[in-house]
Amino acid sequence: MKAVLILASLGFWSGWWFTPDQWGDHLMKQEKYAEAAEAYADPMARGTALYRDGNFKQASNAFGTVKTAEGYYNVGNCQVMLGKYDAAIEAYDKALEIEPEWVEAQENRALAVARAAALATEGGEGTDGKLAADEIVFDENPKGSEDTGDEVVAGEELDADAQQALWMRKVKTNPGDFLKVKFAMQNQAASEGDK
Repeated sequence: MKAVLILASLGFWSGWWFTPDQWGDHLMKQEKYAEAAEAYADPMARGTALYRDGNFKQASNAFGTVKTAEGYYNVGNCQVMLGKYDAAIEAYDKALEIEPEWVEAQENRALAVARAAALATEGGEGTDGKLAADEIVFDENPKGSEDTGDEVVAGEELDADAQQALWMRKVKTNPGDFLKVKFAMQNQAASEGDK
């Protein structure tokens, strides 16, 4: 019973002993991202907590209040996660106006441009992926029967780097799985290069 009272009062007393940002840091360490976002006063820290919680729209709003290269860059990252590639490109452009040599912003912008171009050929952002079929056609050679493993975009075969960039844009998984697959691909590419 005493433990319950102590734990219940911790939230009340935390305001006396910690600043909002210190309490937010404490909650972040415990991976309580939504609670941390509510606690933070700093918009960058709040945006980071919201991003880790998967609330990309509110994270973008929080980052958008910070008119720095990092703020715009983070808005771009949120917009990419929301599938709003034109807005992401605009945010990366603002970040690059402030820090033109920022390599990560340049790379993320290039990925957003490529994904927007691919999406434009698939029907555009306004469709939310809901395209009506022009006609129904059955594939005579089901996937895997003659699959060479080569990625083709707009009728052109992609080289290994372009394939990897395309794959990276398609990834929707947790960071641990993503890194495991990425390192496996790099290891495979390195071993193929040794041959």
